[in-house]
Amino acid sequence: MKSWRLVAAAAAILVCASAQAQSWPQKPVRFIVPFPPGGATDISARLLSQQLTEMWGQTIVIENRGGAGGGVGAAEAAKADPDGYTLFFPSGSVVTANQHVYARLNYDPEKDFVPITNVVTGPQVLVVPANSPFKTVKDLIAAANAQPGKLTFGHAGIGSQTHLAAENFVNTAKINAVAVPYRGEGPALTGLVGGETSFAVTNLAAAVGHVNSGRLRALGVTSKVSAPQLPAVPPIANTLPGFENAGWFGLVAPTGTSKEIIDKVYRDTKKALESTQMKARFYAQGLTPVGNSPEEMGRAMKEESALWARVVRERKIQVK
Repeated sequence: MKSWRLVAAAAAILVCASAQAQSWPQKPVRFIVPFPPGGATDISARLLSQQLTEMWGQTIVIENRGGAGGGVGAAEAAKADPDGYTLFFPSGSVVTANQHVYARLNYDPEKDFVPITNVVTGPQVLVVPANSPFKTVKDLIAAANAQPGKLTFGHAGIGSQTHLAAENFVNTAKINAVAVPYRGEGPALTGLVGGETSFAVTNLAAAVGHVNSGRLRALGVTSKVSAPQLPAVPPIANTLPGFENAGWFGLVAPTGTSKEIIDKVYRDTKKALESTQMKARFYAQGLTPVGNSPEEMGRAMKEESALWARVVRERKIQVK
């Protein structure tokens, strides 16, 4: 008799969870973006939110919470109610690298979040101010070797994708340059346009507008081949054989969010990414839709976390 009651109770829970997912969302959904406007994370979140708003019939509110390499926004998202109405839209480094960079982190990427889907991925681009004397990657490397420690590079915060991409470039090129952290990719690019720093290795999505307008000059892309959005810009690998780097941006939810809601967000996001309109809009930003499953995203995050643990240790990138 008791076993039948347990079965009935379990069935009732499943029915309630299914009903919750079917009726969700019944009010606006919040996307916490851990960087200021103007960066690739923010751009990706806003593009997706427009499509999901139409699909769900509910507004998606973008809340930018910059600081600590994405840690400020991550900590807020981790503490949110796991009811599906607060989702976290980080760049990959926030949930795979920060735990190795920061000795004290007020969130735990593995315990505080459950993966939903990797939304988009894209390369970075090495950029300098429009009036910079550097015309090629070789020019920049030569100048850095001639005056070690003089060149500076801006990034979105310690441990951010743009920081790690630049460190990867500096390490591969075997040059000495000084890192300058900003409170996000947008501010870092604004600083570069104004001549505050010498160069940056920033996400193509965030830099392409500055390059096309003539505010910045692109010297090389981090992909193996030239990016279609900047066809005249060669791969950095032409100068540094084997060099490659990429960033990604996705959705995760606070731990405790029901599987039914997780699956619904995943399915709807995947459907949105498959639309011709969305593909075109992301393509214009140098981004490629991914839309992998929660399980696939979880495995990829673990693999990437192990990779960044090694890189951070070798480069001695740490905040105490």
